[in-house]
Amino acid sequence: MLNHQLKIILLICTVFFSQTPTIKAQFLETFQGETSVEWISFTGSGEAVSSLERKDSWLQFKVDATDDTQNVWWAIVQTTLTDQLDLEPFADPESDYGLRMEARVRVSHAPRRFNMQLRTDRYEGNYAGLMEFDIPDKDRWHTVSMTLEHLDIRPGDRITPHLAMMDWGPFIYTMEIDYVKVDVVNLSERSEDLGEQVVYPPPVPQPNEFENSMAATESGMVDRHYPDLNKRGWVAGDTPVLTLDNTKIVLLRWDLSEIEGRNTDGYGMLELTPFSFYQTTDTDRIEFDKIRMVEILAGDPIWNRDSVTFNSFLQGEPLESVLNTQMIHDFVLPSKKDEPLYIHLPRPVMQRLIDGKTKGLAFYPLGSLQASFYLGQDAGGSGPRLYYNLE
Repeated sequence: MLNHQLKIILLICTVFFSQTPTIKAQFLETFQGETSVEWISFTGSGEAVSSLERKDSWLQFKVDATDDTQNVWWAIVQTTLTDQLDLEPFADPESDYGLRMEARVRVSHAPRRFNMQLRTDRYEGNYAGLMEFDIPDKDRWHTVSMTLEHLDIRPGDRITPHLAMMDWGPFIYTMEIDYVKVDVVNLSERSEDLGEQVVYPPPVPQPNEFENSMAATESGMVDRHYPDLNKRGWVAGDTPVLTLDNTKIVLLRWDLSEIEGRNTDGYGMLELTPFSFYQTTDTDRIEFDKIRMVEILAGDPIWNRDSVTFNSFLQGEPLESVLNTQMIHDFVLPSKKDEPLYIHLPRPVMQRLIDGKTKGLAFYPLGSLQASFYLGQDAGGSGPRLYYNLE
C-alpha cells in the first residue's frame, strides 16, 4: 500500500515539473572576484565625465561635473545580458512573466534621484522600462527594485540593464553599487518592490485630484546681482509679480506645521500662473527653454518677502548647499499667459515639505528666459498654491 502511494506521488511530481517552465537562477553581479559581464559607463548632454573603479566588494560609479556649466548632464553605467537569463517564458505572449531588476546602492550626495532601466531589442521610447528612485540620505546603503510587466521580449533577445545619475550638480559625485540583480519572475508570485519609486515622466496632475490646498505663506525673490537688495517692491505696472531670470531666483515657502508628522498620500501639485514671459527660440542648446524647480534644503527657514535678500537667504552658505543642485522637474512655460501651470511634486518631495526637511521651493531658468508669475489673488491672478492629500 505504501509503495503504491509513493508511486502516485512520484507520478504527480513528474507531470507537474514537466509542465512548469524552468527559470534559470537570477543574474547576479556582486563585483567580487571576476565579473561575468563587462560594465561600461558614458555621459551625455553636458561636459561631465564618468569612470568606474572596483573597490573591495562593490563598483564605484564616479561622475566629475566640475567643467559642466548648465547642469543638464546624464551619466550611465550598464552591461548587456545575452545568455544569462532564460527568456523562454516570454515565447508565449500571454504568459504571466516579467523582468525584475534590483540593486543596492550608496550615494555621495542627498537627497538625490537616480534611475534604473531595462532595455530590450524591441525597446521603444526613451523612458520605456525606466524607473526613478529617491534616495533621502547619503553614506547609507539602499536596496531598490522595479518589476516590469507586459514586455515585448522574445527568447534570444539582449537585455541591457543600466543605472544612471542625471543633473546632480557641478561637483564630483559617486554612486557605489554593491550588487545588481535581474530576474525573470512569475508576476503572480512576485515580491513587493523595494525603495521609493518616482515614476518618470511624471503624470500631469489636476486640482480635482486633491482634498487640500494652501496658498504660499511667503512668495519672494532674490537677485544675485544685487545680493543685499530686497525686492518687495518688484511690480509690472501696478501688479506685484514674482520674476525669474538669469540673476533672479523665485522663492516659495509654506507653513505646514499643523500637519507635521502626517504622511502624504501620493504626490502633490504646485500651481503657478504666468503673468508674462520672454524667451530665446531657435537655439540648439539643450533645455534652453526650461525652468528648473528645486528643493530649498538650508538657508534662512523663516525668510519673508519684505526683508529677504540673496545674502540674508543664504546665511553665509554657498548657493549650491542651500538649493538642491538636482532639479525636482524642469518645465516649460504654457503657450499663453494667464494659463495655470500644474506642476507635479513627487511623493518624497511632498513628504519632505511636510516634515520640514525641505524648507520650500525655488525656481530659476536654465537658459535665456524671463518669466513673471502672479504673486497672489489680490494681485489680480492666482498666486502660488500647493495641493496635497493626506493619509
